[in-house]
Amino acid sequence: MYTARLLEKKLLSVNAQCYHLEFDVPELENFAFEAGQFVSMVAEDGRGKPQTRAYSIASAPRGNRFDLCLDRVDGGFFSNQLCDMEPGATAQFHGPYGLFVLRPPLEDTLLIATGTGIAPMRGFVETLFPSEVEDRSDGKHFWLIHGTRHESELYYRRYFEKAAVEHPNFHYLPTLSHPHEGWEGLRGYVQTQVKQLLQEHPAICSRSADAPAMQAYICGLHEMVAANRGQLKELGWDRKQIHFERYD
Repeated sequence: MYTARLLEKKLLSVNAQCYHLEFDVPELENFAFEAGQFVSMVAEDGRGKPQTRAYSIASAPRGNRFDLCLDRVDGGFFSNQLCDMEPGATAQFHGPYGLFVLRPPLEDTLLIATGTGIAPMRGFVETLFPSEVEDRSDGKHFWLIHGTRHESELYYRRYFEKAAVEHPNFHYLPTLSHPHEGWEGLRGYVQTQVKQLLQEHPAICSRSADAPAMQAYICGLHEMVAANRGQLKELGWDRKQIHFERYD
């Protein structure tokens, strides 16, 4: 069991009550994990019973620090407790865990997320396109399709837009299922955008025998994950090309 000390808290969306939390681990010089993994936070509820909840890490490894991205939940215990923390407060956790990590060798890749499923994707992008050293993408193309209901829920939008400007092989495709009248970007669910992307750019998913297999990483609620896995399989993708994490 480790101690996570909150260093900084940012409100990402007033409407969704989504927070970005930055922690360090005081007893460790280096907290080793792979982007895409999760930690299990531990606390006692009102009855003194230990409760554990898993949260995807929303950052790449950096010393003894890690970030989380989470929403308040009506009537919920753990997420609300974390969202109410102030800098300097601590929580207990163990980990890291999980196999939702980038698999070598890197290939052209779809990153598909909805809501706070964007958390591990942020870790992937920070790992592949670090700001202070040469990128680690091996020249492969990465398409991040992030779907939300409203524009205010496009978490980390400015970061991803900046990364797309600085790295021509990173493509950020936000899409809204309930856009406001002035929204000029993509509209509809992520599975619609994934299908359209593959139809418009057939070369990125060539089925020729000598073509490297593309990869897809999907994170979000069960219905979205199932829909995208299903349509990729219908397009001829092998299950080994499709990696996913569900959080419901």
